[in-house]
Amino acid sequence: MSTEKISFLLNWHATPYHLPLFLADKLGYFADEGVQVAIIEPNNPSDVTEMIGAGKADLGFKAMIHTIAGKARGFPIQSIGTLLDEPFTGVIHLKHKSGIDGSFESLRGKRIGYVGEFGKIQVDDLAKQYGMHPGVDYTAVRVGMNVTKSLQDGVIDAGIGLENVQMVELEEWSVQQGRSADDVQMLRIDELADLGCCCFCSILFIGNDNFIQNNPTKVTKFMKAIKRATDYMFAQPAEAYDHFVEIKPWMNNIVNRKIYQRSFRYMSRDLKNVPRDWNKVTNYCKRLAIVDDAFVQNQTNQYLSWDLLPESAPGFIHPTIDTGVLPPAVPVVTEEFTRSACCQVPVKTATTTVA
Repeated sequence: MSTEKISFLLNWHATPYHLPLFLADKLGYFADEGVQVAIIEPNNPSDVTEMIGAGKADLGFKAMIHTIAGKARGFPIQSIGTLLDEPFTGVIHLKHKSGIDGSFESLRGKRIGYVGEFGKIQVDDLAKQYGMHPGVDYTAVRVGMNVTKSLQDGVIDAGIGLENVQMVELEEWSVQQGRSADDVQMLRIDELADLGCCCFCSILFIGNDNFIQNNPTKVTKFMKAIKRATDYMFAQPAEAYDHFVEIKPWMNNIVNRKIYQRSFRYMSRDLKNVPRDWNKVTNYCKRLAIVDDAFVQNQTNQYLSWDLLPESAPGFIHPTIDTGVLPPAVPVVTEEFTRSACCQVPVKTATTTVA
């Protein structure tokens, strides 16, 4: 069987939720499909859509809002599937020193960290809704992917991050500092902006339009191998992570194991682009003036060669599952969910110790 090469650009350095990609390579699933995948980590995550659009990489990972914005800016990119589905995203702060409560108004006078251009657009849009003005009522600080360290070092008072990544890192650090993990708090953007979903930060499989159009069979084979690895991960989550550690030994620490545990419920089971989520985020991008009314969504499920699951109920999040990757003495955080008018609201209520 001849081998066809694909270059794949990550959205950040290797992270536990990237596991299906690395697992497909480790277990030979790509080889079984006759494809060879070169996995590349970017120097600057903000360059991913531009690099893929320019044909410097064939496929990659990127958040939904950036994928939509990339097309609006003329980059020929489209989504061919979903990796991480609706991870909770918001403004993270340290309660013991931030002076921030559960309201956006309490950010007045604060330094708010954001990753890239669209993070600032989101912050400014929220501020406008709450009668606040950029540069006057708050200071927006671009910190790139260093939200965690910037909060630790006091460079910012709050910063945009993910519940399953930056919050985990900060919770572990907070405990090491002698404080409770509950010192780390989040103001959810989906709730503040009344979005009805957290899907603007869903992590997608994206690709260069020309590459996809010229290599439909290769793309289908790539996604088939990813689905096989995803199925393995859900069937054997601990064993899957052990394989990941063999590839990336630095993943064998408590923080990354907790990130994997926390990310697990957000992982897409069937990898599909969800039309409802795309419609919500497209409308959100229109509100942010990122796209206009003529925008045509750059997403497809045509390269997913298996039966897709029915669309879940609005706001549905799979329950927490013990993946078995944490030591027995480490609790698995569980959360109860109550439905608001448009989205589920997480309330940390208890911890369950792994037996």
